[in-house]
Amino acid sequence: MQKVTPESLLTLEAYSRARPQWLERLREHRRARRLAVGPHVTLLFEDELTVRFQIQEMLHIEKTFDEAGINDELEVYNPLIPDGSNFKATMLIEYTDPEVRKRELARLRGVEQQVWIEVSGAERVNAIADEDLERENEEKTSAVHFLRFELTPAMVSALKSGAELSAGVDHEAYSAEVRPVPAATRAALLRDLD
Repeated sequence: MQKVTPESLLTLEAYSRARPQWLERLREHRRARRLAVGPHVTLLFEDELTVRFQIQEMLHIEKTFDEAGINDELEVYNPLIPDGSNFKATMLIEYTDPEVRKRELARLRGVEQQVWIEVSGAERVNAIADEDLERENEEKTSAVHFLRFELTPAMVSALKSGAELSAGVDHEAYSAEVRPVPAATRAALLRDLD
């Protein structure tokens, strides 16, 4: 999958005019790329379009138009784009009540290491989490983690041939799975393997 380049970005003015259409397009695009794993964990699978939108939003919010600033955003966000042999996701741990969230994030230390995907007939693949920086401390985990699921060529081939895909979390304080991943999500993720 190609990375976002300065040439693939809109100018601040053009993006500002097109932003309502972008928001609608992304809302629809992300629908199939969003996977709830139980009531409190959501995986948002990233691709070039979701990352390009995030970069455009950051440039828009920060009013960044200089080459160095644009390149900084590209350097931060491009690693979130799948490389053809993996899935990359932002994991959100969601509790609406602040006190409950604080308590649960303390109980969920290490959860990012316990997220998995499974291609039918193959071993589970545990996430490689937060390669960019440490997102956990002695007291709690973060509510947001960045995950990479590395697939073998056999797994990619099996998925392309119709094998089911499942996902889950196996942590002592939170356990849930989606078996199988919905067809629309599976189809969206297959495009990441080209």
